[in-house]
Amino acid sequence: MDIKDLKVLVKMITETDITEFELENGEERIFLKRGSEPQVVQYQAAPAPVYSAAPQAVAHSAAPAAPAVAEEDKGERIPSPIVGTFYRAPSPDSAHYVEVGQVVEKGQVLCIVEAMKLMNEIEAEFRCKILKICRENAEPVEYNDTLFIVEKL
Repeated sequence: MDIKDLKVLVKMITETDITEFELENGEERIFLKRGSEPQVVQYQAAPAPVYSAAPQAVAHSAAPAAPAVAEEDKGERIPSPIVGTFYRAPSPDSAHYVEVGQVVEKGQVLCIVEAMKLMNEIEAEFRCKILKICRENAEPVEYNDTLFIVEKL
């Protein structure tokens, strides 16, 4: 890529709200990042009123979280390689590429991440079983966001 192409790329990125951009083409790799690191803002909810049923509600709400953590611990994550919009199917009226419990082969398309009007097919890098789909259809994703939790076969 020559300097003229790079200038055009930088101009396109600065005119949008994209903060990170990565492009890999053969032997070339370009990674652009702009702005400062985002500040971490922590919110703390006000203490809930104490009722006699509160301990039971806490116990019930904590129980479903345990299997999700265990599922993620036993699987490998497939992250988004780019910033964009996650799509589970090639078009709105098409069947999803993969479903939970499905075994996929290396090179099989798992989803699409649309970035700058380009549809990027995300393929399985190894044979695996889909344990969890972590994103909803048409949901925005950031670089390195978890798209799937899989079990390597």
